[in-house]
Amino acid sequence: MVLASAPIRREAAPGLGSITTMSAVRAVRGATTVDADTPDQVSSRMQELLADIVDRNGLDHDDVISIVFTATGDIVSMFPAAAARAMGLGDVPLLCARELDVVGSTPRCLRVLLHVDTDRTRPELHHVYLHGARGLRDDLPE
Repeated sequence: MVLASAPIRREAAPGLGSITTMSAVRAVRGATTVDADTPDQVSSRMQELLADIVDRNGLDHDDVISIVFTATGDIVSMFPAAAARAMGLGDVPLLCARELDVVGSTPRCLRVLLHVDTDRTRPELHHVYLHGARGLRDDLPE
């Protein structure tokens, strides 16, 4: 099976007409950890992670289709999605879930999966792993 990106017509600039670009729905991953399960730590680390993902991938607010958040069982002080709403992503569909409780997994870990509309190819995307989560995906390029 071959999946291809369909051309999307976009407005180049007001009054300049439209241009055709290749755009695709892609997924961008990221993770971080907190030192303590407090609302301040969860919020600041999640906002740092989301800002890094958006910056490193050249994303605009309207490029973000949805975000799935997971948290390990030792994070109960707040919903990670609340941090995204606080930074202006309240109009984006957000979903929180519990990470699997696997022996030896990274404690106090927050993960995200952003679905985005982007002109970048899959190899051009930058997945972001911060703090204690840096070693989770050492197979990915920086």
